[in-house]
Amino acid sequence: MAGRGRVSRWRAVALVLLLVWLAACAGQSAGDSGRADLQRVLDRRSTAVLDRDRAAFLRTGALGWFENLRGVPLASWSYRVTGLHRSGDGATADAELRYRILGYDNAPVTVGRTLTLSRRPGGQWSVSRDVPAAKAPQQLWDQGAVTVVRGRRSLVLGTGRSSEQLHMYADLADHAVPAVSGAWGTDWTRRVVVEAPKSLEGMAGLLGSPASQYRGIAAVTTGEVGGPPSAPADRVIVNPDAYALLGPLGKQVVLTHETTHVATRAHTTPATPLWLSEGYADWIGYLGTGRTPVQAAPELAHAVDDGQVPSALPTDKDFGFSGDATKLAQAYEGGWLACRLIAARWGEVRLGEFYRAVGDHKVRDGSVEGAMRTVLGTTPEKFTEQWRDYLRTELG
Repeated sequence: MAGRGRVSRWRAVALVLLLVWLAACAGQSAGDSGRADLQRVLDRRSTAVLDRDRAAFLRTGALGWFENLRGVPLASWSYRVTGLHRSGDGATADAELRYRILGYDNAPVTVGRTLTLSRRPGGQWSVSRDVPAAKAPQQLWDQGAVTVVRGRRSLVLGTGRSSEQLHMYADLADHAVPAVSGAWGTDWTRRVVVEAPKSLEGMAGLLGSPASQYRGIAAVTTGEVGGPPSAPADRVIVNPDAYALLGPLGKQVVLTHETTHVATRAHTTPATPLWLSEGYADWIGYLGTGRTPVQAAPELAHAVDDGQVPSALPTDKDFGFSGDATKLAQAYEGGWLACRLIAARWGEVRLGEFYRAVGDHKVRDGSVEGAMRTVLGTTPEKFTEQWRDYLRTELG
């Protein structure tokens, strides 16, 4: 009897473990089934976006931003469910959105989205909201209806901007592309995507950062530094508040500067110091404008007049957007004059070779030293002294 009791107890334990295992499998199966059901809904949603099919989109959930996106030329659009979190009759889901703009993106732009879900009669998932995930940037159509203007070499996407303003951006970008190719070369896409939000806050939303970081900054370029040709196209994002304060020449210089970042992206790596990447973009931006060093570098000219010649080239920290405005201006001006010095003393072709050699080093340590030695035949110490003398000559 004692032996039978022990066997009985082991059978009871085994039965409990079996029931726990079956319950876990059932829960896992239900979860997998729910995600699979949602994925099928999102696949239909993606097809509706590409087909511009409003009725089909509504069958997957709320209309949301669908009409805002209608004019944007899309080559692809898809979701991948990465998480499903149930709460009573509703749920939220984490998803990865991948899309390409026709004629510009060689690879998909990938962004995180958070979906709010409910169940329709019959049990099908319905998407109530589709918004950027926490810490993910907004897309332009999250901010309002997108107006599209096509230039010869550019695509301008805007919200809350007049057609006249968007055509101005396209004209400036169309002028910038050949100007950059003339100096840098043609080993880049030679096309530019410009995004023009309604406000500084809209710009910050597209960048996923606080607006305070970009106050006074006319435009920025987003993109993967050192990215391969198959990477998504860079976006030049305009700050309409600051850009509106510029004159015609300033507007062109800014767009040409940002277009230079697009062109040089594959050769701009963590090895590239900001004085070189920003200075080179300004150097191309000012080419052919007739601006003298004193006109283009007023803050640094004031410092030199006061006997405060910088002791070293600008550091990456000097280019911080949230820092002192005068120090930031001097950093850009110092980088521009360093590149202008290289072009004047070693030639414009050698300047481009120097830029590529620095980026090809891949890591910061030794990148500038090695490129100065092999391309310019000098050292950072000698170059810095030449640069300081150049500031005195050109700005004094």
